[in-house]
Amino acid sequence: MGEQRDAIEQRVIAAATSTGVAIEVLDCDPDLADTAAFCAAYGIDVADSANTIMVATKEEPPRYVACVVLATHRLDVNGVVRRRLGARKVSFAPTESTAALTGMVMGGVTPFGLPDDIEVWVDAAVMERSEIITGGGSRAIKLRHSPAALRSLPTVQVVELLAQPLPPPDADA
Repeated sequence: MGEQRDAIEQRVIAAATSTGVAIEVLDCDPDLADTAAFCAAYGIDVADSANTIMVATKEEPPRYVACVVLATHRLDVNGVVRRRLGARKVSFAPTESTAALTGMVMGGVTPFGLPDDIEVWVDAAVMERSEIITGGGSRAIKLRHSPAALRSLPTVQVVELLAQPLPPPDADA
């Protein structure tokens, strides 16, 4: 599978490598692409996993933004994201809209290779990691790289407090 890449994977890899930052392509069993399963199966620290979450305004036409947050954090959708978008209501973009807009499927969405009109907001905590794992455009690959690769993308903005740390899994509720 490693050498046979589909069009979206090729587009994502080309966009990622164009940053000039070293990018490692990791093959992934598509059934294990979701963050927790991927990290457990491949021995990846969940704190190094950065998820790309598409958010949409409820207005017509909707405005979309891609938010990159660590898997150990929760995106502040109804606070920071809503205010930055200047919208009354926002929500996670539906799976179908995300696929139509980006060409990517859930479990593989990445900030690399997105259409030029989609802003990418990266939580500042992501930039503090020495390396991160992001999606690869499909559920069959992931990308390992330094956060510096994100800074090279033309629509990236680093946003303080875009996400909040989740309590540890064993914390009392």
